Amino acid sequence: MSLEIKVPTVGESITEVTLAQWLKQDGDYVEMDENIAELESDKATFELPAEKAGILKIIAQEGDTLEIGAVVCTIEDGEAPSGDKAESKEAPKEDTAKAETSAPAKQEASEDESSYAAGTASPAAAKILREKGIDASSIKGTGKDGRITKEDAEKAQVQAAAKPQAKAEAPKAAAAVSNPGERNERREKMTSLRKTIAKRLVAVKNETAMLTTFNEVNMQPIMDLRAKYKDTFKEKHGIGLGFMSFFTKAVTTALKEWPAVNARIEENEIVYSDFVDISIAVSAPKGLVVPIIRNAESLPLYGIEKAIAELAGKAKDNKLTIDEMTGGTFTITNGGVFGSMMSTPIINAPQSAILGMHNIIQRPIAENGQVVIRPMMYVALSYDHRIIDGRESVSFLVRVKQLLEDPARLLLEV
Repeated sequence: MSLEIKVPTVGESITEVTLAQWLKQDGDYVEMDENIAELESDKATFELPAEKAGILKIIAQEGDTLEIGAVVCTIEDGEAPSGDKAESKEAPKEDTAKAETSAPAKQEASEDESSYAAGTASPAAAKILREKGIDASSIKGTGKDGRITKEDAEKAQVQAAAKPQAKAEAPKAAAAVSNPGERNERREKMTSLRKTIAKRLVAVKNETAMLTTFNEVNMQPIMDLRAKYKDTFKEKHGIGLGFMSFFTKAVTTALKEWPAVNARIEENEIVYSDFVDISIAVSAPKGLVVPIIRNAESLPLYGIEKAIAELAGKAKDNKLTIDEMTGGTFTITNGGVFGSMMSTPIINAPQSAILGMHNIIQRPIAENGQVVIRPMMYVALSYDHRIIDGRESVSFLVRVKQLLEDPARLLLEV
């Protein structure tokens, strides 16, 4: 009896997903709850598990766009090959350390008996080899029956990166080299995430009365404070002290005084929030994502830093959940990490405002009647003029500047 595996419901606003890649091959035996494919929505990437053990029969192909509830594959009744069955039973009982400390004689016997299985990779190893373009037949597996383990694949990846880029197939390598004067193009299908980003940005430009106001911040006080306490801070809290926590704290304080900047429009109503969920724009491998720090107004500096580090790590590994990217009342984006000096960030709808940070440049400024050199940063606040007036937007940004240039105010709340 076969079982249809369908695209699960992953969020209220998500109606379709893209099949990013298969983690198993057609005809493979899969265990119940084993991940068999990766699906990509317009907000996150998630894995599709097998709902029963059996033989995988692939229906949808990589790159296909599937609606929620569409059939991805079927799992037919069947048993694993004897070698795979033995491995699946013994794998939970043996860890990598035990396998590496097996008796040498036993290892040699295993290699001799299982030479026929060389080049057979575990799902995790196959994924690594496929992504890096490494031929499985060139690797001698150390797993049971000569199976290539994840550790084998990672070692092969390191070795491949260390070698020169020369290829064994000279004709293909030569053909891949572009001659001077050639005009080549390549096409890539837009991912669901990139298509959604494009639609949302265009919608914001067309549907909001977006305006941007600028100011500049003398970063010397914060830099002095960080230099003085960064070692103690890290020793006590186990996390580095960065600029983002100061900006987040300054923003949450200013939003209490100017609540319209933290509000949003829903049909004919303005919704004011008495909490601050800060969206932090992060560049991920598949595009820009905006995970959220919930109730940022109640977090201390170290709590903000830990939340940022955790979310940034998940974004880098494509492990963010839908819930971690849904909501948010205000966004902070830092183009300065890429060298941006000034920009007009686009509002993250349905929010009404976004703060843009930029790079820090040593510039001459007038201070107490004297020209001095200070580390200066331009900041930009883009806002929806339908809900936020000029007085509120400018006053909000001035308050943020005031708090950053005198960080003691953040602790004293004055």
